[in-house]
Amino acid sequence: SVLILLIKTYLRLDHKAYGFSAPKDQQVVTAVEYQEAILACKTPKKTVSSRLEWKKLGRSVSFVYYQQTLQGKKLEMIDFNIRIKNVTRSDAGKYRCEVSAPSEQGQNLEEDTVTLEVLVAPAVPSCEVPSSALSGTVVELRCQDKEGNPAPEYTWFKDGIRLLENPRLGSQSTNSSYTMNTKTGTLQFNTVSKLDTGEYSCEARNSVGYRRCPGKRMQVDDLNISGIIAAVVVVALVISVCGLGVCYAQRKGYFSSKKSNSSSKATTMSENVSIFKPVILALWEAETGGSRGQEMATILANTVKPRLY
Repeated sequence: SVLILLIKTYLRLDHKAYGFSAPKDQQVVTAVEYQEAILACKTPKKTVSSRLEWKKLGRSVSFVYYQQTLQGKKLEMIDFNIRIKNVTRSDAGKYRCEVSAPSEQGQNLEEDTVTLEVLVAPAVPSCEVPSSALSGTVVELRCQDKEGNPAPEYTWFKDGIRLLENPRLGSQSTNSSYTMNTKTGTLQFNTVSKLDTGEYSCEARNSVGYRRCPGKRMQVDDLNISGIIAAVVVVALVISVCGLGVCYAQRKGYFSSKKSNSSSKATTMSENVSIFKPVILALWEAETGGSRGQEMATILANTVKPRLY
């Protein structure tokens, strides 16, 4: 019929831009995410009585078209071919069409494999920019996107102006000591200077689209040598004053007086014990009835007067 002829003519077209592609002589179909793709079954022998099956290959084989029924709402059959509407990255993979038809030798089976590749625009890249840095040091800025397919290339901007991949081609007023890797997204300053102070942003771009991260400011300051020297001098003075104070205290005998006081207290206690010891012994013997104890107690009572503190 006229409708079938129009459909076959439509399938012969090579749709390459921003929609889908089903090249007649190629087994790889590329489609932009959220658009559509047509998977063509190119087995040479297809008849009205042929039996058709479409399968998606992977860890496990799943049916896409089986027993004249499509296994998905966004799928549509056009003759022996499948049209996928609103393609997503989960649709990417290998598909196989199998056509079987009766013949004189029995059941004849033919198959064709098609690879669907889904192109995805980059997401907003993740940018790492230090908020501050010291001049003369090595500083690295990082930019990365994990969504884009094919893998995007990266470009850095300073204050909204694109940085050259080769800084030596720029003006003399800019820092020419940085290295930009457009594949990995790194921007490294070998010796960062105050001229590098500014707002930095990164753009990820591939054949489908591009996205840029919000700008982040990096402040570069000179190393304050005078401040460091002043701090070292103050610390040295504090240590010196503490040392002089310890020496002065030792000369004045503050530490030795404490030691002598403690030793004198120990001597006094031992004297008291030596004085009261015979008194206690004498009283104990007197209590037990010993004549010698009574005599000793009388003598000590008349002669020994213990010191009171």
